[in-house]
Amino acid sequence: MITSQKTKLPVIDDHRRKQLGFRATSLGLLANIALAVIKTSIGILGHSPALLADGINSISDVAYYVVVTVFMQLAGKPADDEHPYGHRQLESIASLIIGSFVITTAISIFWESINNVFEILSGALEPVGAAQITLYIALFTVLIKIFLMTYTTRIGTETQNPVVLALAYDHRNDMFTASAAFIGIGLSQLGYPIFDPLAGAIVALVILRTGIKIIRESADDLMDTVPGITLAEQIRSLLTSLSDIQEVEEIHAHRFGPFLVVNLTIGIDGNLTVYHGDQISTKVEEILISNITNLRRVHVHYHPSSNKK
Repeated sequence: MITSQKTKLPVIDDHRRKQLGFRATSLGLLANIALAVIKTSIGILGHSPALLADGINSISDVAYYVVVTVFMQLAGKPADDEHPYGHRQLESIASLIIGSFVITTAISIFWESINNVFEILSGALEPVGAAQITLYIALFTVLIKIFLMTYTTRIGTETQNPVVLALAYDHRNDMFTASAAFIGIGLSQLGYPIFDPLAGAIVALVILRTGIKIIRESADDLMDTVPGITLAEQIRSLLTSLSDIQEVEEIHAHRFGPFLVVNLTIGIDGNLTVYHGDQISTKVEEILISNITNLRRVHVHYHPSSNKK
């Protein structure tokens, strides 16, 4: 959503946008492959359900990073006759897939963790203290995810790419889950073994919340949710400089991936020529596109106004 001109981001070309997005996803993929192998193996060998749950989360990350990479390549295809605004909505579809993966992973981890908690409480499972190395791996994961979250958030904000922003949410998610694992393992080593699988359940709930958030935002994009009243107010404010416009009657906006298209109805002096009306429309397009981030097209309809300025 556009809030004001003061928060307007610099416009970057499609090649640069694609390059930055690919860099962010590639770095995240490599990091998650390494973390998935390390956390899963150490979680099993070190007898830590919390670290193992976090490792499974990283395996899921790897799977949907591959999906994201494929969709981002497809989204970079140029516009054609069937897709005059390009293929950017594939980014929102990829975000929807990410959210689905996240929710599925969360449910799986939560079920397994709660099952372990009940088995420990009932005496069916003899708790084995987690090895010291599991604590170090959890702390290492927290530090790596803080870096990835910061870097990916910056790229996602600069490019306004919903896929990269979804991945930034996931890195933040992973930071919290790794922190929960770190605390659970630490308490387990202090003589409270139930906190290790309990931490795994908390990890799952954090993952679930983020998955729901990603799906909700992706669905908004795919359903062409209009940015809201703030955009309309900004458009009206920008057009006050054009004295030939006597009234702004209708403003409709819809999304195409990260981009916006605006349909605008204005009232002008009925005595003006069609040529003059076309000049006014051109000025409207130039002003709005140059001042509103990610606005790609403006369709202006004008007719005689009943009001006088």
